[in-house]
Parts: sequence; structure tokens; C-alpha cells
Amino acid sequence: MPEPSPTSKRRGRLVRIGAAVAVLLALAGYLSVQYLTGGTGGPGCKVVSGKGDGASYEFTPEQGVNAATIAAVGTGRGMPERAVTIALATALQESGLHNIQHGDRDSLGLFQQRPSQGWGTPKEIMDPAYAAGIFYAHLAKVPGYTRLPLTVAAQRVQRSGFPQAYAKHEPDATLLAAALTGRAAATLTCQGRPGATRTTGPDAVRAALMRDFGRDVVQEAGAEVGDGGGSSPAPTPAGSSGTSDSSGTSDSSGTPDSSGTSGAGGRTVTLPVSAGTAAAGIGARQRGWQLAHWAVANASALHIDRVSYAGREWTAGITDSPWRSDGAGGAGGAERDAGAVRITTGR
Repeated sequence: MPEPSPTSKRRGRLVRIGAAVAVLLALAGYLSVQYLTGGTGGPGCKVVSGKGDGASYEFTPEQGVNAATIAAVGTGRGMPERAVTIALATALQESGLHNIQHGDRDSLGLFQQRPSQGWGTPKEIMDPAYAAGIFYAHLAKVPGYTRLPLTVAAQRVQRSGFPQAYAKHEPDATLLAAALTGRAAATLTCQGRPGATRTTGPDAVRAALMRDFGRDVVQEAGAEVGDGGGSSPAPTPAGSSGTSDSSGTSDSSGTPDSSGTSGAGGRTVTLPVSAGTAAAGIGARQRGWQLAHWAVANASALHIDRVSYAGREWTAGITDSPWRSDGAGGAGGAERDAGAVRITTGR
């Protein structure tokens, strides 16, 4: 076989170099997409046990949004934490907590509910809040469901061909339910990398709160929106536009945003929490942690930078961001403990 010419060798090297560059560019593009979308293809959130036993569960921002909706709808209907655990375990088994548009026969959504079996229209079932609500409505009709094994309770609602499959999700669902009902404080964290959505700012946060918790969470709690001024913001009626853009100012707490600069467009929705606004069976402090964890779970979707409650603060970051002391003690601590959840958006 003749020896390749110098020209052929150079051409071969150029081809190999070009292929290597293409691979590197593809990898860089993939990593960029993962960062910009909050890494929705892999875990970006984590919940840990409040008992200090080391138990934990990692999940994606998309799963976090859906789990937070399921929990919010459950407590809004006055359902106990056990009901939320059953609902979350069911959704983990049926859809992996993804709102999927396909399934066995005509099954759809988080719980794989079937329009042909009277669960609702396809449009209704694809609404996570509706799907969770109709699941709880059926679960509430199961006598003594809180005392039944999870597999039995879930099966009496779902009538699955594989009822025992729900059991494997009970530990993870238990951790999620404890955090997302607010019982286990400061146990849910997310990276908070911005997702590929344009629904940002306080209006988007308020709309999402009303979607999951109902209008009362904004109206009766007297939700406020800060535009970066130094004075306390005035209450903002639900459905109004809140504030104008506050680019270049600090948020209502007067502290720098997560980028390290003062303001950069940060705006804060403040949700006072009191016994009068707590969900049925949930005290004010637990309700506050439910709202705080809900905000963290929605951080990527709503571009939330910071969540503060009860002297603790979560700040979005590239890595898993823990809850830390906000460093503000003194007389203000009592006010924070009484309950005011502050949700700051800045992107």
C-alpha cells in the first residue's frame, strides 16, 4: 500500500481537529443550555429530612413546581399532610411529577387521569392545579384513608394495574410533603438557575401564588410589592400591576441582590402570614414555611433570586443554595418570626 502523501496527512489532521472542535462546541452548548434552563434535565433541587437522619431526595426544577402545586392545592382544601404524601407518591409513580401529554390509552397529566373515565376534559387534566384538586376530591371519599397503607389509599383512587408500585415512592413523597406543607422548616433548596420562561417579576409570582393557593393568599394576606424604595410599600390589590420596573434600585429590604449589586431590577413580594390567613389545620409559622418553600421550588420558573422568612434566607446560586441566617437580629427578629415571607425577583 502506498504511503499517504503529506497533503493527505495534513488533510486528515485538519479533519480530526475539526471534529474535536465540533465536539467541544457541542459540549459547551449543552452546558450553557443546562445553566440557562436551570438544568431541567437533571436534579437542581433537594429536600432533606427535618429529623436529621440524613434522608434526602433530589429532583428537577420542573418536578419541584409540580410538587409545590400538589401540596398547595391539598392544604388549600384542608387536606392533612398524609393526603399530600399520598398525592405526591401517586404522581411520582404515574408521571415522575411531569405534566405529560400522553400515557396508557387516553391517560394524561401528573396523575395519568383519563377523560373517558370522567376525570375531566383533556385541557382540565393538563392543568396541574385541577388534576391535584380532582385527585384529592376522590381521595377524601375513601373511608379512613389516612390510616390505610399508602398503596391501598392510592389504589382506591387510581385503580392502577400495578398498585404496589406506589410504595417505593413513599419515602421521597414523605420528605416532599413535610417541606411543602411547611412542617419541616428550611429543608427544601434549589439552585435557582433561571429557566427558559419570560414570566418574571412580582406579577408573575402573584399569578402563580393565586394559581396554586387561590386568590385569598394575595388578597386576605395583604400582599405587598416593593419597588426598591426605602419606605414600606403599600398593599397592592390582587390582579393589579404592582410596580413599575425598579432597575438600578435595591429591593424593599434595602439589601443587595444575589448578583452582589444593589438592586439590578430586584423587586420583592411580601406576604404577611398570620393565624387568620393560615390554611385549615396549619399554624401561621408552618404556613410561612410552606409559602417560602413554594417560592424556592418555583425559583427557576419565576426567576426568583431570594426568599426570606423567620430570620432565614435562601439565595439563588450556581450550586445548591442552603437556607442561612439573614444576619439581622434584634427587635426585627420577632416580626420575622410572626410571619412575613419576602420573595424577591430580579431577572
